Amino acid sequence: MALQFQLEKSQWLSGIELENLQWSQAEELILHAAQAVPLYKDRIPKSLLGKKLTKDLWSEIPILTRQDLIAAGDQQKSIKPLAGHDRLNKIQSSGSTGIPITAYGTQTTGLFWQAFTAREHIWHQRDVGGKLASIRPIGGKLKPGESSQAPHWGGAISRMFETGPASLLSSRTDVASQIKWLLQERPAYLLSLPSNIRELAKYCKQQQINLPSLKQIRTMGEILTDETIELCKEVWNVSVVDMYSAQEIGYIALQCPEHGSYHIQSEGVLVEILDKDNQPCREGETGRVVVTTLLNFGAPLIRYELGDYAEVGQQCSCGRGLPVLNKILGRQRNMMKTPDGRVFWPSFPSEDWESNNIKQLQVEQTAIDRLTVRIAVSKPLSILDEQRLERYFSTRFDYPFIIKFDYVDSIPRSKGGKYEDFLSCLT
Repeated sequence: MALQFQLEKSQWLSGIELENLQWSQAEELILHAAQAVPLYKDRIPKSLLGKKLTKDLWSEIPILTRQDLIAAGDQQKSIKPLAGHDRLNKIQSSGSTGIPITAYGTQTTGLFWQAFTAREHIWHQRDVGGKLASIRPIGGKLKPGESSQAPHWGGAISRMFETGPASLLSSRTDVASQIKWLLQERPAYLLSLPSNIRELAKYCKQQQINLPSLKQIRTMGEILTDETIELCKEVWNVSVVDMYSAQEIGYIALQCPEHGSYHIQSEGVLVEILDKDNQPCREGETGRVVVTTLLNFGAPLIRYELGDYAEVGQQCSCGRGLPVLNKILGRQRNMMKTPDGRVFWPSFPSEDWESNNIKQLQVEQTAIDRLTVRIAVSKPLSILDEQRLERYFSTRFDYPFIIKFDYVDSIPRSKGGKYEDFLSCLT
């Protein structure tokens, strides 16, 4: 509750005030890292230590890639742990950018994870007395179809408020069984991956099923599309609130309760959006997301490149000084390239290609001029159907790709439980 009191105050500081506080914290962080974390012994220029940081000085620290982190191994751990950072917990990412990594959290980062979780609930003024249902990746804890129950929403919020119960189901459960479970559970709030929410809404629309108890959808872990937001409004008449986080980082940005843009959680992370020349992007520009964990002195990540892309926003009219991201656009491995030099995130809304025959569809770019369209169907498509799809993708992507159709029984999620409509094999 003391942290919530502080966070309530800090969010209304000006952007300049927040930035100055971040530089002050970063000065302490790099001093400790240079002296106690082997990974940074030679990465942090000694000329920066003890100086008042600026953006120009900060840019002298080289960007840390996922490959760098993997190569570092235990070298990322502090050999002189500080109080509150002396018990490390291993964090393994799902490898959604293609390379699984290992990082470490501390007691302090865990505390702030809970604080930002509580902030998100408070921002959106949820009725915590209702039931919370989560359908998400949970490893081997539960088999598909199995669920677990809890008396409250978790320590992040239940330590401050009396909450309703919570229930959990694996996202590996088939969609029809998920809907049956939701009808039994009657949650007020549902947390899941955007791709799973989309499939649930599509199923409910087809079967004319309503979820009358539902007040709001919460999403995390994948890119939330406008199509999914509109579908939830149409089918269930509920809003969707998204969260931007990474397993190795924690919360990066939360959606503004007034305007829907993403507020960077500056009290915990320093976020840079950089262009191809490693220069800061301006408002409206899209660049690579580079993050520094300001509160992790046990195994800090300094100027760590996530593999995500985001669009820089302008100061929010809600009055919060927390920096803004307009959109989280996707990962590098989800970008399409064409022989004429274009690079973009492809979009092919399901409403364009959906039919009674096509259950799932995924596009993979296997060469600069070739695509494999992976399809799960109830019955094989005709040659005319395939030709229509070929014309659709050629028009949609504005290039006549050579297309190969690959028929499969189903398209599985990744090991981390995520689903990607588009994949690229290109580097």
